[in-house]
Amino acid sequence: MKRLGVLTAVGIAILIFSLRHDVGVAAPDSSSETYKDLNQFGEVFEDVRAHYAGKVDDDALMEAAINGMLTSLDPHSNYLNTRNFDDMKVQTRGEFGGLGIEVSMENGVVKVVSPIDDTPAARAGLKPGDLIVRLDGQPVQGMTLPQAVEKMRGPVNSEIRLTIQRKGREPFDVKLVRATIHIQSVRSHLIGDDIGYVRITSFNEQTDTGLNNAIKNLKQQAGGKLRGIVLDLRNNPGGLLDQAVAVSDAFLDKGEIVSTRGRRPEDAQRFDAHPGDIAAGLPMAVLINGGSASASEIVAGALQDHHRAVLLGTRSFGKGSVQTIIPLPGHGAMRLTTARYYTPSGRSIQAKGIEPDIVVQPAKIASPPDKGGSKVADAGASKTDASGDDDDLSGSVDPMVMGTAADYQLARAVDMLRGMALYNGRLVN
Repeated sequence: MKRLGVLTAVGIAILIFSLRHDVGVAAPDSSSETYKDLNQFGEVFEDVRAHYAGKVDDDALMEAAINGMLTSLDPHSNYLNTRNFDDMKVQTRGEFGGLGIEVSMENGVVKVVSPIDDTPAARAGLKPGDLIVRLDGQPVQGMTLPQAVEKMRGPVNSEIRLTIQRKGREPFDVKLVRATIHIQSVRSHLIGDDIGYVRITSFNEQTDTGLNNAIKNLKQQAGGKLRGIVLDLRNNPGGLLDQAVAVSDAFLDKGEIVSTRGRRPEDAQRFDAHPGDIAAGLPMAVLINGGSASASEIVAGALQDHHRAVLLGTRSFGKGSVQTIIPLPGHGAMRLTTARYYTPSGRSIQAKGIEPDIVVQPAKIASPPDKGGSKVADAGASKTDASGDDDDLSGSVDPMVMGTAADYQLARAVDMLRGMALYNGRLVN
């Protein structure tokens, strides 16, 4: 699958994870062959230390060995050294240093999954689907994803030059200045005087609180005339599982939100909604695209399966596995794939994604030269098939356009909600 990649972040953890200090694991069967292999590893380690032509660092060798073992399992499992583990814990709290760009590895190069709003990456115009082929002139080919991510990190206010390969263009360079990124994961505003717009950029520890505040403020601003809610999950690469559950629960009165199933049946988990809908049953539209991954897909899948919202946009990324962060005392942690998650109807979206109910490609809003002031949608949006696939990571939209009058997908969602409200004839205070 062309979308299957290792989701990681330059400065933010985007994989769904749970932090655990002890994990019960069945002891492996004793095997003389296993112990022979371990002895062989020890011999190789000693031979490298004794005979390698260059200077070697014992810690670096061990980290590489552990990481090699984990990355051989699947694209999402890997080793976090102490520094990276500490960074990850800070990042999930919603503040971190970096470029503000979510990336995966595809065919040996770094692929942009999503730039984060109001970060150096977003302001520089990076788009989902861009390929990063060089870092400060050094080819990415041959680097592991952790190595590329580490190179993109650096002191705040320091510069880095990325060479970008974008569909339909010659490779070009973009200079970015690293910054401390403060993530406001929830943003909202009123469209007209009757439609609430809520954008969630990532799922961190502040998301559920931000969502509740946003809905409360929108109701007050609308003065009892709120007709519908647009929940924008486009270019949202995911985050914390408990926050995805909380956001889904906020709009659902009952039923399953998501379930996780691992290797052992007894490890299966199910997360259910509690009574209470903060939108009081208002019609909802959820916007998704190829940059919507992981936690975003949990929310979209739950609301779709319960017929609580209509999904518009293009197919989501398709990241449906759960990573558990297992601390290694004094030695960082390992991120291990322990389960897959399933939507309430039992769908696994791993490498498949969530299909929208209504496929709406992004389109530019332009004024025709012969009709001053009349704005129409760019007809070029009709080039793709009904699957929602296109050449730009399935419906990429400029982050600077999201939520504005030039946002074609949002305009279609608003039209739909107003039509539904007119049909239902309901207003909610």
